[in-house]
Amino acid sequence: MDPRIEKFLGSRAFGVAGASTNRDKFGNKVLRCYLENGRRAIPINPRADEIEGVPCVAEVADLPPEVNSLSVITPPKITEAVVDEALKRGIGNIWMQPGAENPAAVEKCRKAGVNVIADGSCLLVTLGFREH
Repeated sequence: MDPRIEKFLGSRAFGVAGASTNRDKFGNKVLRCYLENGRRAIPINPRADEIEGVPCVAEVADLPPEVNSLSVITPPKITEAVVDEALKRGIGNIWMQPGAENPAAVEKCRKAGVNVIADGSCLLVTLGFREH
């Protein structure tokens, strides 16, 4: 396994930026993938109270301190703002899922010394998500 991915998955809890209540969207599938794999994941969605039975937080700044890895499943324009929030919060690992990548956000991560994955790797493939 890629050492960057191993480091990312070493977190005690994971934030999911772009978590969706719609089970057809990747923001929902990534959340379910963490849960299926027995991992603690906190959905970030300012318009939902809970997703898949897990209470939501409105923004990255609201994540609990044990979250040091952030999955980003947002449009590229939004990704940069999410990364800015994550850097302020001190998140050490950021995984931009395919389609969320933003070159400026990747560069900000690298300059800040953050472990960034933005090469088309997909959490759903890495952890073996199975649609139920």
